[in-house]
Amino acid sequence: MRFRSAILLASLASLPLSTLAEEKTGAEVYETVCSECHSTGKHDAPVFGDRKRWGKLVREGLNDLVPAALRGVRKMPAMGGNPTLTDLEVARGVIHMANAGGGKFAEPTAADAARWRKKADAGKKH
Repeated sequence: MRFRSAILLASLASLPLSTLAEEKTGAEVYETVCSECHSTGKHDAPVFGDRKRWGKLVREGLNDLVPAALRGVRKMPAMGGNPTLTDLEVARGVIHMANAGGGKFAEPTAADAARWRKKADAGKKH
């Protein structure tokens, strides 16, 4: 039994971290976190797919949208209220919603997420 456990642990250790802890897609983040407000417009949140409301946000760009989602804006809490999300998952959720509203943004990279986190942290009110 010990031998099997050792083999299992060795096998798990050789897997990429992303395989062990699957990151959520933008659609999954939207469905599990963002949809509470963005599906109905609760707290004046722009509704998913509303090109008129999202159009202005899309023009602002991800360098404003993602940091705002990371730190929170108006009635939206930081990380959409789910601190277990990674910065990359939050970025994916934002991109999913922005693209449904007319954006044409690509999948974010880890470097994008790090840059947006830095900007979010610099913009926090102390």
